[in-house]
Formats: sequence, structure tokens, C-alpha cells
Amino acid sequence: MNSVIEVNHLRKTYGSVTAVDDISLQVSAGEIFAIVGPNGAGKTTAVESIMGLRRPDSGEIRVLGLNPQTQGRELKQRIGIQLQQAALPNRLKVWEALDLFATFYGRSLPWEPLLEAWGLTEKRSAQFGKLSGGQKQRLFIALALLNDPEVVFLDELTTGLDPQARHATWDAVLAIRDQGKTVVLVTHFMEEAEELADRLAIIDGGKVVACGTPQALIQELQAGSRVRFTSQNGFDAAVLRPLPGVTQVEQHGRHITVHGRGPLLSHVVTALTAANQNPVDLHVEQANLEDVFLALTGRKIRV
Repeated sequence: MNSVIEVNHLRKTYGSVTAVDDISLQVSAGEIFAIVGPNGAGKTTAVESIMGLRRPDSGEIRVLGLNPQTQGRELKQRIGIQLQQAALPNRLKVWEALDLFATFYGRSLPWEPLLEAWGLTEKRSAQFGKLSGGQKQRLFIALALLNDPEVVFLDELTTGLDPQARHATWDAVLAIRDQGKTVVLVTHFMEEAEELADRLAIIDGGKVVACGTPQALIQELQAGSRVRFTSQNGFDAAVLRPLPGVTQVEQHGRHITVHGRGPLLSHVVTALTAANQNPVDLHVEQANLEDVFLALTGRKIRV
């Protein structure tokens, strides 16, 4: 695939604080590329530098072959942006926002079909301040697509949304890619990146600590799986440590997690049956991106 974004040795500091520290990455046409990491990791600073909204201290950036600093006006006509802190006046109506934003571009799509495409037809005359969180995010997506962009940047799109609205927004992101556009998704939700991204870069402390497909990063970890359950009173989880494939057993009161490889669930069930334990919430979990982040940084992700 052709690269639509190329970043080499990007660096940005604020006084004594290094927000972005020698980041390099490439984004291919037609993919969802996630930039994922904890709050304060440097994700937004990096992406705003890529979009031309911030001036980096050093490094080379090309988006659609353009330099965001010297060719920013041309670039902004070809990309769509939804910023983390995006907001509109509360009394502005949905159709008014679309009509206004359409004037910002030399070429824009008719905004009426966007209302229907993003489920906003019934909210056409609703004021922004009266929209739900999910409706606001769909409006911001519609605004970002008005100029029929080749690359769409979505920064912390689902922060503050309830689970139903979050999953609906995920469907919207996939729909953008299915239109043939490239999506750069900035998020601190590992589950979101794992669900949506074709490839991703994990950023922590201003550095890229891993880059690849979610599946490849998880497989490289070779973390096996986890069996979780709540025990009956008096059960000592130490009896599970000698089981084949078990690498670690954690017990916090009655809550027990068994880490290991191979047919772990089968071995645990056999041992629990022998101990007359019958937990109703026994379940197995595979390794995920949270485990990758923990292995790379030595801590769980901060949100």
C-alpha cells in the first residue's frame, strides 16, 4: 500500500518537558491506524504536529506528500479533523453547523446526505447543546467529512460516551474506512484500538514503544491466557500453582486469576472439581493489548 503519512524523528518540547521524543511512523492508504497510549503520553501533540496545528522542534512530516508547515492551507482542504476538545455554541443548530462548515472549503459535499448517513436527520433543527454525547460525536464526524477528505483524524472520539454510544461510534469509524478513506484514530482505550485498528503505534513517554497489527503485537507477547473465577470460602489458590502450564496464580480474597499456557481451562476445572469448588463465574480471557502495554512498560495503562 502507498504511504499517505510519513513521520521521521519527530520531536516536540515545552520548556523542560519532552512531549514527543523521536517518533517515526508510516500510515498506509485505506487503513485505520491507531495511535494509542495513556493520557499525557504525547499522542495529541504528535497528531496535531502531523496535521500542522503545532510546529515541531525537529523532524520531517509528509501528509499526502505535503509538508504541513509550509503547505498547510492546501493540506487542510484534503484532510478531515475531529479534535479532542471540539465544541460548538450550544444554540447552534445541527444544519447550521453543517452549512457554516461547508463554507470553509473550496470544495465540499452536499451536507443533507451526511445528515442521513450519520443518523442526524431527525436532529436537523436541534440545538447542539441539546444533543446526546453520541449525537454530538456523529455531528463532529459529519463535519470532518464535509470536504470529502482523503485522510480523517479522530482524536479521543469516544471519551465520555456510554457503552452503547461508544459501540455505535466504532461502527461509524469502520464506515469511514469502508468509504476508502484513511483514518488516524487517537485513543487511550486499548480495547478500542484492538477492535478497530488495522495497525497501531503504542506511545508512552513521548516514544513509540511498539508498532504493528494488534494481532501481531499480542502474538509476540506469548502471554497465553487467564482463567478468572470467584472461589467459595476457604479455598487456597496455592493448589493451582503446580498445574501444567500455570505460570502465575493471583488471589485477592475470593477472586482468583490463573495465568498460563496450553489447555489451561481444562486443568483448572479438573482441579476445582477435585476440591469441591463450583464457581459460577469461571471464564477464560485471552491476552490483549493491555497485556502488551503492561509487558512493555511494566505498568497498566493510565487513563
